[in-house]
Amino acid sequence: MTIIDRARDWASHDPDPATREELNRLIDSAVSSTADGAAATELEPRFAGPLTFGTAGLRGRVGAGETRMNRAVVTRATHGLMSWLNEQVDGTPTVVIGCDARHGSADFRKAAAGVVAAAGGRALVLPAQLPTPVTAFAVRHLGADAGIMVTASHNPPDDNGYKVYLGGRVAPGPAEGVQLIGPADAEIADAIAAAPPADEIALAWEKAEHVDVLDAYLARAGEIGRTFPAADGARPNLRVVLTPMHGVGGSTAVRALEAAGFTDVHLVPGQAEPDPDFPTVAFPNPEEPGALDLSMELAREIDADIIIALDPDADRCSTAVPDADAPGGWRQLTGDEIGALLGEFLASRGENGGTAEAPVLANSIVSGRLLGRIAEFHGLRHETTLTGFKWIARTPGMIFGYEEAIGYCCDPGHVRDKDGVTAAVTMCSLAADVKGRGRTLRDELDDLARTHGLHATAPLTFRVADTSLISEGMRTLRSTPPRELAGSPVVECVDLLDGYRGLPPTDGILLITRDDDRVIVRPSGTEPKLKCYLEVVLSVEDGGPVPHGTAGARLERIRSDMAAATGMG
Repeated sequence: MTIIDRARDWASHDPDPATREELNRLIDSAVSSTADGAAATELEPRFAGPLTFGTAGLRGRVGAGETRMNRAVVTRATHGLMSWLNEQVDGTPTVVIGCDARHGSADFRKAAAGVVAAAGGRALVLPAQLPTPVTAFAVRHLGADAGIMVTASHNPPDDNGYKVYLGGRVAPGPAEGVQLIGPADAEIADAIAAAPPADEIALAWEKAEHVDVLDAYLARAGEIGRTFPAADGARPNLRVVLTPMHGVGGSTAVRALEAAGFTDVHLVPGQAEPDPDFPTVAFPNPEEPGALDLSMELAREIDADIIIALDPDADRCSTAVPDADAPGGWRQLTGDEIGALLGEFLASRGENGGTAEAPVLANSIVSGRLLGRIAEFHGLRHETTLTGFKWIARTPGMIFGYEEAIGYCCDPGHVRDKDGVTAAVTMCSLAADVKGRGRTLRDELDDLARTHGLHATAPLTFRVADTSLISEGMRTLRSTPPRELAGSPVVECVDLLDGYRGLPPTDGILLITRDDDRVIVRPSGTEPKLKCYLEVVLSVEDGGPVPHGTAGARLERIRSDMAAATGMG
């Protein structure tokens, strides 16, 4: 089949008039062109193979074609999921379906629910425009066999996605309510490939049940916050600036914080309501430069104590704190700094993780190594996993897990995924406790550095238009890795495709220097990026100053060295 033939076949079975018309226009333009025109060029990537389950499920641009997010793709994906579930469980499979506020999300949620109900499943539909962690919570809370969340999290506004969680009957124990991994992902992919054309798949939206678990989720979030120590009056006296980044987390996070006793919460006005175009930010990702500018303006205006920034589906949480040495008087903490603060806070509470063995702190291999030191200090176990919460969240005995990309799991007994809302509650609880003792979060970080050494981390990201540049950069590193970083010889170079310390193979390169600095390089699983994760470790004299300046300078040298080593600088 030619690209034109494949496109015509797809269009003839597309149940959505809008995407069918979009595709037919491209086909007509391609056929009428006397040379390879823009329309023909546009068709090729739309039929370059179906979307596959990556780090966070299916993701792609909204539009027509098999590599795009559209009603046909969602319909066939859900049919494949239901075919697989019907083979895995006895009786009627129960599936929870939620969505965020992105373009197409409500329509895709309806299509997925219709397929579930028509395929003999019980479709439990959550209200539109809810945070991803509410769907993850619902899978465990309702005892569902699977959960579908329509979201592309912090991706650009033209994208959408489809995440799948598995319930206890197909993924028991700590894997209940976690995103799917192999072999389930490959088996479901095979079932999707075998699905009939989208317009031949039955729908029964009228049989779907509408359920709401938000009150139960908020009650649990408030319970979490109230269990943490805080000086009398510290919670209502903590002034919080909150931005949901034009996403769906604003009202949910405000209600969760109020349930935990935080009443002085100020939403950033221009970013408070859901808007799928994310008009005030270049990218709807709290990690991106400039994303917190409006939050910091408001924080300076009202003399806030802390900034909490959620990503659009509220599964991630960033934090900024007052810092007289930072431009504008505020500094955004790194994902690893937040992870260390939360890990120390939760480790010191003495929870058992539901197992007879020592409880576990877990983080991904690309996250900083400080959490391991904290676990050892408290007599806990530490586990390193592959990148992504589908790996972190299935760790047995885990009481806290995180990834450096501002994803935190603070309540694994109820939400087995990253959860920006409960992370915000936990972070504000820590900030209130610290403020009540006349200290700051910077003081807490410096204490951790004096106890365990300063672990300074930084990202180096190359965003590309041509994804072949990512493969080329990885080939360059594999063939000619750098001999030294920041003047320190590289003493260990590991191709993670060969596995590492018991981890399954993954596409990445790990470098460690004689000074114990570390770099990991990997392709992003969700965006067209090559990502480098940099970490330097410096000892700190007892009672002495923490050498932030020295660490920052060394990170910059490594950044320069890695830009040259990848050929992408």
